[in-house]
Amino acid sequence: MKRATDIAFRTACEAKKVVYTIGPLIHNPDVIAELDKAGVKVIESVDDISEGTVIVRSHGLPPDQIEKARQKGLTVVDATCPFVRKAQEYAHKLYQEGYLVVIIGDADHPETKSILGHTGPGARVAACTEDLPDLVHQERIGVVFQTTQYYLKCKHILAHLLMSSTELKIYNTMCSTSWLRQEEAIKLASEVDLMLVVGGKNSANTKRLAEICHEAGVNCYLVENAAEIDPQWFINGIRKVGITAGASTPKDSIEAVVTRLNQLKTKSK
Repeated sequence: MKRATDIAFRTACEAKKVVYTIGPLIHNPDVIAELDKAGVKVIESVDDISEGTVIVRSHGLPPDQIEKARQKGLTVVDATCPFVRKAQEYAHKLYQEGYLVVIIGDADHPETKSILGHTGPGARVAACTEDLPDLVHQERIGVVFQTTQYYLKCKHILAHLLMSSTELKIYNTMCSTSWLRQEEAIKLASEVDLMLVVGGKNSANTKRLAEICHEAGVNCYLVENAAEIDPQWFINGIRKVGITAGASTPKDSIEAVVTRLNQLKTKSK
């Protein structure tokens, strides 16, 4: 995510015309506010502008939207996350090879939509087996993942697809950084009395971290910044607090949360 924001800030400094992103560059309100101050404006569609520079968000865009921007004469700067780019490429490869493509992810997430745009008619998106109620036996099924998926939650879908196909081809397109962060969150949650997850409430990987911590059996709060921390959370025997953060969370936001917790600790003495 830092790569995308660095590209956006650099583009804003170098561009001679207004800079836009179709949808938020990343799912973090504080970062989006800083980008807005730097001159990077969020729009909903290529149809909303007639000139300037368009930055492809970290979640990527369907190819037809990028082509539409170029046909309008807009300057296109691609900030697609490399992991998302790989998922797009594998999805397209599976489609070209004749597989029924199944994307394991959240259908409404912009990343999933961008991956879906690299496939053809008939591709499916599933976050659980219930999303594939009418999937009959297929000769060949190809699978890619929304990059922030939690692998343990995917096993039921994969088992269902295995039973529904003669040949199942899987490309592991999960983000290794998100995967490691999820594993670390599980371990940390087992060692503390309360977890704080720092990041945008509209961020898929941040929300997934909070879900994982809840499932680990520890009380957990998702905060976008230090100002959202409630001192009442830390009464009644809370002695150890763990902190984790989404991939799009700036280091400054995490440090501010740590500072706030230290202030509360000092006041409680």
